[in-house]
Amino acid sequence: MLREVTATRYVAPLRSGGSVPGVVEADDLGTYVVKFTGSAQGRKALVAEVIVGELARALGLRFPELVLVHFDPAIADEEPHQEVRDLHSASVGLNLGMDYLPGAQDFTPEIAARCTVDPLEAGKVVWLDALTVNVDRTVHSSNLMIWPTLGIAPPRLWLIDHGAALVFHHRWDGADPTKAYDFRHHALGRYTPDTRAADTELAPRVTEELLRGIAAEVPDAWLADEPGFATPDAVREAYVAYLHARVRASAAWLPTDFPSREELAAEEARRAAKTQQGRPSWLKRVPDLHGRPAAEQDWSVHLG
Repeated sequence: MLREVTATRYVAPLRSGGSVPGVVEADDLGTYVVKFTGSAQGRKALVAEVIVGELARALGLRFPELVLVHFDPAIADEEPHQEVRDLHSASVGLNLGMDYLPGAQDFTPEIAARCTVDPLEAGKVVWLDALTVNVDRTVHSSNLMIWPTLGIAPPRLWLIDHGAALVFHHRWDGADPTKAYDFRHHALGRYTPDTRAADTELAPRVTEELLRGIAAEVPDAWLADEPGFATPDAVREAYVAYLHARVRASAAWLPTDFPSREELAAEEARRAAKTQQGRPSWLKRVPDLHGRPAAEQDWSVHLG
């Protein structure tokens, strides 16, 4: 089961995402990025974080440890922004924390251009995203990080943020485990992902037993009152049934047709030219920063 900790110090909000998670210190002396139950994305985003994150770790992909965080808004009573205070007030009790990676950097297009990712590793990440229907790992919103960035240890690729995955749980009656999605613009598509090798290695490991163990990690309160289900355990079984059926149908959704780096560059050039063509003459002198972040995210700046 996920460990439970109690937040003892609120460090700062992270405004890079729509859910406005917060960095906290806890009674186990750890530091965590906490996603709150009161956020606009709702509790299903936390369910997706647990199921996909724990599945990633079970399959050997790098993903920070998740913990359940007991949060009292009183520890953040000096937070000056009312919208953040309202979020904290709506999140009393159990929330989800992810181990903080000090100094980690976003896997931006600029960093990706100078990084090397093994095709099999890229294939495993793409395979996981296709299995869990995670459509939020694109070139300009990778939800990947590079860590460590200091010292002698080599920087490695880490997965984060799976709240947008498992889209089928927003409409259970329309869930089709064989449905294919367009992953051509995946953040790792430029590394010629070997998804066939990944499927051969990973698919046999995603058993009903594994999925049940992972679903059991989700707190009952985050599954309660789901329309169409009598109990939290019934919801858990629905996740297990869907994901196991999807694994067995991987031939129907396995993404394999990735564009080459040259094709991606040509498509980006066409997009930039089209954007430039549509601008008025005075605006054509403004640099095109479409889809690019203003700055890399470095969590360490929040720790003072």
